[in-house]
Amino acid sequence: MSYYAEGGIERHQYDVVVVGAGGAGLRAAIAAHEAGANTAIVCKSLLGKAHTVMAEGGIAAAMGNRWPEDNWEVHFRDTMRGGKMLNNWRMAQLHAQEAPERVLELEDWGALFDRTDDGLISQRDFGGHRYARLAHVGDRTGLEMIRTLQQRAVQIGIDVFMECTVTDLLQDRSSGEGRMAGVFAYWRETGRFVVIDAPAVILATGGIGKSFKVTSNSWEYTGDGHALALRAGAKLINMEFVQFHPTGMVWPPSVKGLLVTESVRGDGGILKNSEGKRFMFDYIPDFFKAETADTEEEADRWYDDKKNNRRPPELLPRDEVARAINSEIKAGRGSEHGGIYLDIASRRTPEFIRKRLPSMYHQFKELADVDITAEPMEIGPTCHYVMGGVEVDADSQESAVTGLYAAGEVSGGMHGSNRLGGNSLSDLLVFGRRAGESAAAYVAGLGEARPAVSDEDLRAGQWSAVAPFSVDGGENPYSIQHDLQQKMNDLVGIIRTEAELAQALEEIEQLKVRAKSMSVDGHRQYNPGWHLALDLRNMLLVSEAIAKAALARQESRGGHTRDDFPGPNPEWGAKNLVVSLADDGESVMLNPQPLPPMPDDLKKFFD
Repeated sequence: MSYYAEGGIERHQYDVVVVGAGGAGLRAAIAAHEAGANTAIVCKSLLGKAHTVMAEGGIAAAMGNRWPEDNWEVHFRDTMRGGKMLNNWRMAQLHAQEAPERVLELEDWGALFDRTDDGLISQRDFGGHRYARLAHVGDRTGLEMIRTLQQRAVQIGIDVFMECTVTDLLQDRSSGEGRMAGVFAYWRETGRFVVIDAPAVILATGGIGKSFKVTSNSWEYTGDGHALALRAGAKLINMEFVQFHPTGMVWPPSVKGLLVTESVRGDGGILKNSEGKRFMFDYIPDFFKAETADTEEEADRWYDDKKNNRRPPELLPRDEVARAINSEIKAGRGSEHGGIYLDIASRRTPEFIRKRLPSMYHQFKELADVDITAEPMEIGPTCHYVMGGVEVDADSQESAVTGLYAAGEVSGGMHGSNRLGGNSLSDLLVFGRRAGESAAAYVAGLGEARPAVSDEDLRAGQWSAVAPFSVDGGENPYSIQHDLQQKMNDLVGIIRTEAELAQALEEIEQLKVRAKSMSVDGHRQYNPGWHLALDLRNMLLVSEAIAKAALARQESRGGHTRDDFPGPNPEWGAKNLVVSLADDGESVMLNPQPLPPMPDDLKKFFD
């Protein structure tokens, strides 16, 4: 049902509204719809343009098609070890157990996976995974996944609000509980406001990468879901852990940071410095020495027969590889344009590369005039993924706010301090489905007693959104965004120190003051400056959460590296840092929280 409320606000009613149309959002919407809930999807850009398409390598699932020895227990262990044991063990367990079924489900819905000689779904090697377990479609797996889920959602008739941005979560405050009641949004094309009444809201908004200058993330990734959840009363965990993907393009400048899939290394690519040395053998951590080849001959033999299963060091977890690359660059052994070299041309035939890595071949050929079948790529670390997100119940994905759920990159806990490649896509499928089913079950239990939104909250949503138009001669949003990205890149990047993090927090406070006097010109139609002004509120809040948590965690673990605390600390390894909104509604506060204890039947995998 839709109608126009007072003030010309377009209004709709649903049981479940999903914010975000990537893999998690689409899978959640499908699950909620199939459970009987009247469901809608709201997406910031066009349907099918989600950042999930950038996940090229594959979907991690212990199907055992290439290695019969693989099973969910090994996948669970790999995930926990990759996250340096800071993962929510229950989420890691559910993920490992349910991922194979979710992949087969995609196949049933029409996904066309690459095949083994026996006709099974092919699985490739990836960093941190003991066995080859990534189901893939060349190096375009994310695109195939989005295509399949999008087609399924359209086929079953789920309503989609495209190019529509959510600015506030609406809550029923009449009982003092603050239950979810819907979302306040606007159409990006016209600037007209729209309210979607729904007792269950699922956040699937992705990450925070646009707070950094060099990132693989697309323009939508401004931390919207993280900030919306905070303002509604939910909590975030693990925000200090930001993953810098080891391999992003460094040349030409126009594409700096664009992702170079881990599949290049999974299919035989090696890393070299400017001296031509294959340097990763110098950076194998003790934790992985028993499983990692320590000579070039042994690593090459692994690619040929894989019988000893000692992986090349290029397939260490992403945090280890990123730090090694960063060390080589800082030591003066970087490439001409400030990266290092990724070479697959000397390892594989041109036919193999074009077949297995078609997107990478065309990406470098068209954007950098580099033929990866004949010469190495120049790559370097790029901000790629945030392990931190909304604290949720592992089984239901519900946050601390009744009726508010989160799935995918916007949720926290699953990946601990570092995500293994390929786990993102299976994470989207497993917990997207769980969030959708849980939200539908919650709504079904409400009966006729649905939460309601007050007129006062609607007016507040309007005034907050149009505030930048009421300021004359104020700050340009683009200047604030530029300064924020530069400060986060310089001070809260891959290697951190106490002094730089403290400076970052001071700079963010100054940017928040400047943001209060942001002004935009013109009207609400086709106004990208206005869109950015609204996004900046979220970017500043989330950036503060990252910097404050990074300053507090005095150790190096996973995606968080402190130069002044170079090693992991067992005391810090037993707790999360929980971020919540301070009483002023504009800043964040931190509280340590012990990790949930792992049951003995799972501890045995780490003995």
